[in-house]
Amino acid sequence: MPRVSIAPLRRVTRDGSRTDQDLVAVEAPLSIQLSHTAPGATAPTLTSLGIFMRTPGDDEAFVLGLLYAEGVIRSSTDVTETTLAFDSDEASATLRVVLAPHVMFDPAVLARSGVATTACGLCGKLSALSNHVGGRFPAAVRAIEINSIVFQLPHRLRDAQAVFAKTGGLHAAAFFDRRGVLVDITEDVGRHNAVDKLIGRALLAARGRGTEEPPVSPAGDHLLVVSGRVAYEIIQKAAMAGVGTLVAVGAPSSLAVQAARETGITLIGFAKDGSYNVYG
Repeated sequence: MPRVSIAPLRRVTRDGSRTDQDLVAVEAPLSIQLSHTAPGATAPTLTSLGIFMRTPGDDEAFVLGLLYAEGVIRSSTDVTETTLAFDSDEASATLRVVLAPHVMFDPAVLARSGVATTACGLCGKLSALSNHVGGRFPAAVRAIEINSIVFQLPHRLRDAQAVFAKTGGLHAAAFFDRRGVLVDITEDVGRHNAVDKLIGRALLAARGRGTEEPPVSPAGDHLLVVSGRVAYEIIQKAAMAGVGTLVAVGAPSSLAVQAARETGITLIGFAKDGSYNVYG
């Protein structure tokens, strides 16, 4: 499926109006199904994660990143097969993911209101997240030096947004290294989707190298840069991926600031020409 489509429109100015057309970002539904055969079971169990609206492309990476951020998988090798099938109208698709038998998966852990880990209240979510990432990514190696490179990152992110340049309608998430060099970038109509795709692509790259490395090196070599605001879920995904520093063009929420403190992430907001805010 294309990521851009043509939309007819009527351009209105003070002098009148005229018919025209414009490029718009494609938003299309993706159904996600998990297939898992529990130890001792004779047949797999099929679990629906629901329907996600996303920009087509990098669908396998999107789902891998989503499952990793939710703690369902720990590496790309926890998934043995993915199958993408388009519906008859080609406007929607279904991605079926087969989990490896060794994966300890409980369908009850995932609640579908945007696939979220179940917990009793926000404090429970923060505590669970902190405990989960703390043992995987020691705080001593998660920090990254903050310097003038941060001032340049919003421009470098914008310059790398190829589909945004055509449509003006996509969010972006990108990894940059310590020197401010772009490592990878993804775009999507959803802020969360863009981060999931980025993490998933890193997982696939690790699989291509024949390793089971986490998406981001525990040495903290990468900065995650996002084009919009930051809510709790973005911090959750960053923490699960081992990100030590997150830079946002927009504002963080109060829960995002709290989650960053709980997980040891350096959170930077309102990054723009000549200034940025460091929270925590």
